[in-house]
Formats: sequence, structure tokens, C-alpha cells
Amino acid sequence: FLRKLSPYGFHAGFDSDNSSGDFSEANHKVAEMLDLDPHQSNRTGKHNGETEIQENGIKRHRTSLPAPMFSRSDFSVWSILKKCIGLELSKITMPIVFNEPLSFLQRITEYMEHIYLINKACSHADPLERMQAVAAFAVSAVASQWERTGKPFNPLLGETYELTREDLGFRFISEQVSHHPPISAFYSEGLNKDFIFHGSIYPKLKFWGKSIEAEPRGTITLELLKHNEAYTWTNPTCCVHNVIIGKLWLEQYGTVEIVNHSTGDKCVLNFKPCGLFGKELHRVEGHIQDKNRKKLCVIYGKWTECLWCTDPTTYETYKKNEKRGGEPKKSKPSEDVIKSENDEADDMPEVQDTVQFIPGSKLLWRINCRPPNSSQMYNFTSFAVSLNELEKGMEAILAPTDCRLRPDIRNMENGNMDVASKEKERLEEKQRAARKERAKDEVEWHTRWFHQGTNPYTGTSDWLYSGGYFDRNFSDCPDIY
Repeated sequence: FLRKLSPYGFHAGFDSDNSSGDFSEANHKVAEMLDLDPHQSNRTGKHNGETEIQENGIKRHRTSLPAPMFSRSDFSVWSILKKCIGLELSKITMPIVFNEPLSFLQRITEYMEHIYLINKACSHADPLERMQAVAAFAVSAVASQWERTGKPFNPLLGETYELTREDLGFRFISEQVSHHPPISAFYSEGLNKDFIFHGSIYPKLKFWGKSIEAEPRGTITLELLKHNEAYTWTNPTCCVHNVIIGKLWLEQYGTVEIVNHSTGDKCVLNFKPCGLFGKELHRVEGHIQDKNRKKLCVIYGKWTECLWCTDPTTYETYKKNEKRGGEPKKSKPSEDVIKSENDEADDMPEVQDTVQFIPGSKLLWRINCRPPNSSQMYNFTSFAVSLNELEKGMEAILAPTDCRLRPDIRNMENGNMDVASKEKERLEEKQRAARKERAKDEVEWHTRWFHQGTNPYTGTSDWLYSGGYFDRNFSDCPDIY
């Protein structure tokens, strides 16, 4: 994963919300603060002896965390959760050992890992191909959760996270807009002004004895500006099993409906529950239909691996042959087919699919390989490993509420578990004290970057971006750390 020289993955926005993402005067000022020459993109060396700069002006993200994952083998989840059966887990304080060193706001940002699918949707002239790409993006958004059994840190009220990736063509901002219930709002836009991606998420967590279930709530909206189209959907339910004994494992299940509000087309995806013998584990099946409910194509695959599509007739014929016991021999598509059907073949490593491939199908998406040491890094993807990166000079640019500045997450990432646990307790107590003080003075909490409103496409309540974040006026941000 590469990004351009402009500092730390968020040239972001040193410009205003109304800019086109060009290198502005504000960028020059920031570059001076960081002792960078904004005009020297072709050079070799290290900035302050730390950051490797290649000749093409691209610098690499870090590829590992500062310290390996802390072992959870000596801790019993059951000893904590046995008193919580049927309760809302967002109100339960969990020991830090069950966390991963990312805030939930950073976890949301992982939706953008496969942003090339949005770019493909923007480039297609055919609305069916656009819906296929959007469907693949919706599935890919949950793929990073595979084997991620650690709990992200609950964001503090007013906490934010920003990320701009010039190499991937987007910038992203999120804010924790409510503590009870916990609601996270986010907004992302293409640096080329080709898309807007936004939403609010407030998962309801429940413990059911052997599993923890996260029921998704909140609408996700993707707007393709060139095509004047808007798509909305809600994520599937996520469940972590074997929280008492055995190896933790995760599944997604439920029906996801993606609606194109411009054409009336709809994609219905069924994330299948595991089943008694695990036959349906991770499986996704569904179809795209037009406004008259005519099936246009069938989609199948696994959210942990890949997604394919084929025409309904081919799919039905294949299923009938399968029931008769005469299913076609499993056919693996060649690398040439994959490259011809996906412009981002370089981002699609060789993965041993366990999906039964139907001849003639088109590949929509394939999961990225994880780093070789991913199991020692909370099963993070390469994208996730980079999210909490904090390099010299960043603190002068970030909002003081940014997740990267949270001392509990920072200490956990560095392997200082005792300090991280104490800092987590301190921050939670500070948040409680601030809430009591506001109640005493009858002062309401005001969000900084988002406001409550109505989703213009679904008519439901939503949190909408107010704008202004990338003007970088952080003078009135709350002191939460």
C-alpha cells in the first residue's frame, strides 16, 4: 500500500471543503512545519531519519505494529459476560485485554479498503455494472472483520478520526456524535469529486450465552455524482461465537438490500448463517433486479473470499444439474480471465477459493492478502495496520480529538498494557465527570462536524456532515483526552 508524499495520508485536507484537492497554500504552510519541500516530489532519503521516501515521491505505510498482540489465553471472557446475558453490552465496561488497538471510528474507515470498487462503479456506463460494483463494495466492507475477534475501543463522545489517501483518491472524517446510544457518523468524498460516501452506525450488541451479536443499525449511503445516483443499504448482523470455551469465530448473516434510488434497481444479498454442519459458512447469495422485479443477474460467493456474478439462466441450470448429482466439475478461472475482468488485478492476490465456481461467471471482487504476521497483529489487514500510524509532525495537524492521540489505544499498540488499562479508566472517568458537569449546569452536548437530520433518499433519521472540517479550525474542539 502506497501513498503520496503529502504528509501521512491526509494531504487531506489541508484545503477547504470547497476545493478540488489540489496542492494549496495551506499545504505549503504544513509542509514548512514538517520541514518538507512540497515541490520536491522526486527525491530519495528519509525525513528526519524516519520516513522512507522513494524516488517517485511515494512513501510506504508501516507494515507492522510496534508490539505483537497481547495473549488472551489467561483471561476468561465468561467470568465477565456471565452477568450480562441479554443486556446491552455497550454499557458494560470490558477489560482492555479483549480490545484491539483501534477505535471503532478507525474500524469504520476500513470500509474504504476496497475503494477501487467505487471507482469502477463511477467508470461504468451500464447501470447494471454499476450496481454489481456497488454490491461488491458493500460485501468487501465487512471482509476485514474476518477473524477479527478483538473488540475495537468505544469512541469517546466527540472523538474524531480523519484519513486522506491521495493514492486511493479519497478523504474521510468521522465523529462520535452520541454516547448513549453509541452513534458514529462518517463522511467520505472522492478527491476527484466523483463520489460521496456517508452514514451513521449504532450497532446494538447483545450477549446470548455462547455468542455476542452485533445488530446493525443506521443507513449507509453512496452517491455517484457523475451518474446522479444514490445507493443505500444496511450492513448484515455480525456474531462472535465460542465466547465461553473453544476458538472464537465470526460470522455475518442477514439480508442486505441495496437500493438504487435513481433507477429503482435493487440488489438483494443473503448472508447465510452457518447452519448445523457449517455448509453455508461465510456464504453470500443474491441477485440484482430492476424496478419491475425482473432478475438481471445472480451474485454468489463468500464475504471472506470473493464474489462472482452470472446470468440467472446459467445459474438456474447449474443448480438443477447440481441437484441431479450431475454438477459440472469445479472449474477454476485462469489468471488471464481474472485480469481481463478486473482492472485492479494487482490488488487481487492469488487466493485458494473454496467457492464453487460456475463457468462463465464474472469476478466482482476478491479479498486482499493479509500481512504474513497478521495473526500477531490482531488479524489486521495491511490497510488496518496503517490506520493508527502517528509520525513526527502529525500532532500539529490533527484535530485534538483524533483517535491517533488517544493514550490508551497508543499504549496498547506499543505493548504497554498496564498503562493502557489505567489510561482507559481515566478517560472513561473523565467522560463521566464531564457528563455530570453538563447535567449540573443544564448544558447540552453539541456535535462539532455532524448534525442530526433526514436522509434525503430514505426519509429516515440520519447524521449528516456539516462541512468545514478540512478548513482545520480546531479552536473549539472539546478536551476529551
